[in-house]
Amino acid sequence: MADGRPVQLTRRTVLGTGAAAAAALTLAPAPSAYAAKAPSSRDVTFRAWRGVELGAGTLDGTAVSEGVLVLASASGTRTYTDVETGSTASYDSATWTSPVVDPGHAYTELVASWNATTPDGSWIEVRVRAVADDGAAVWHVLGRWASDDVNDGGAINRTSQNGQANAYATVYTDTLAALNDHTLRTWQLEVTLLRRSGTGVVPSVSLVSAMASGLPKDKKVAVSALGPASRRAIDLAVPTYSQELHKGHYPEYDNGGEAWCSPTSTAMVVGFWGTGPSAADTAWVDPPVDAVVDYAARNVYDYTYDGCGNWPFNTAYAARFGLEGFVTRLRSLAEAELFIAAGIPLVASVSFSKGELKGAGYSTNGHLMVIRGFTASGDVVVNDPASHLIPDDEQVRTVYDREQFENVWVPHSGGIVYVIRPAGVALPQAPAQANW
Repeated sequence: MADGRPVQLTRRTVLGTGAAAAAALTLAPAPSAYAAKAPSSRDVTFRAWRGVELGAGTLDGTAVSEGVLVLASASGTRTYTDVETGSTASYDSATWTSPVVDPGHAYTELVASWNATTPDGSWIEVRVRAVADDGAAVWHVLGRWASDDVNDGGAINRTSQNGQANAYATVYTDTLAALNDHTLRTWQLEVTLLRRSGTGVVPSVSLVSAMASGLPKDKKVAVSALGPASRRAIDLAVPTYSQELHKGHYPEYDNGGEAWCSPTSTAMVVGFWGTGPSAADTAWVDPPVDAVVDYAARNVYDYTYDGCGNWPFNTAYAARFGLEGFVTRLRSLAEAELFIAAGIPLVASVSFSKGELKGAGYSTNGHLMVIRGFTASGDVVVNDPASHLIPDDEQVRTVYDREQFENVWVPHSGGIVYVIRPAGVALPQAPAQANW
């Protein structure tokens, strides 16, 4: 089982082939002062701009109004041809550019996230400028996003962009990755807000963030110490949806439900917070079994990636419902326990061969599931949308061995998680090297 990728070199197929392949991509030696730390260090840093913090960026036709970044007055125009329909339209544009961020460590991968509202006829583009160890720097596109699907009046079909490789970096779907033994040292994001020329619609952005990481080549990690969620045996009441119930549904979106682990997991967490699409929103779903899953799949689908597993597309989707969503990496289940203790479930990216995760009943080169709690002995309570390959919502909640889960998650995806929560629910205290 895969999370919906075509057969091409994307970061899913690289990370999904196992720890050795992931390590080869994520960290290689380079002659840089930023590479001075021991190779065993697990460097992950996160930087976000929310609300009035967006005023720290450079505004060119944009403004911060009532806590969100808006297109105030066009500073340029762009002609854009849709990746799926081939139709071309003219758009007025304005930009926001972040300050330059020095994470204080060499990094080899970066994932950006955004929360945006794009009324009909508008959309956003997110780019990153990473400076390599030799001083080279090029802008890379990380995503083109509209909050509404084109079937609901959205301006464009959401898409990542292929073909951006240069001597030192490329983009695998949603992940900027260093190439050719280079490391990266600083980064800067740019968000362009666009609206159909001649209209007055106002796209807005409430969050812009990025996670940068430089990870070791470990094939196995030591089991982490138990934390507050285990001590209290917390199990959050996250609703259970099986992706297997959607097998054959809407194959135009990632070949149908059997590959919908990411939108199914996202839908579960959105539902946990008591929100999501309305009955009117999902009226097109037939059959209407857990229709919120089909709706999520259509509204996270990446037309270039040809899949529903684009990480920041999923967190941006969650933000449509008044939530805040972003992607980061955690270093261990000890950090995940802090989120569960704070009442925040997580969506985690894993991969494993059959037998590596006892009780799963399948193997996968890339899969998403919800961490919802911990037993008193420290094992991980999850909502696994694959449901042991049984099409039954009652099969979704399961418990996996702590050490096994940690090792199909941290070495394989680098500890990727979606963090989705209402803005009023406080995040746990971040560590000194803040990764949220």
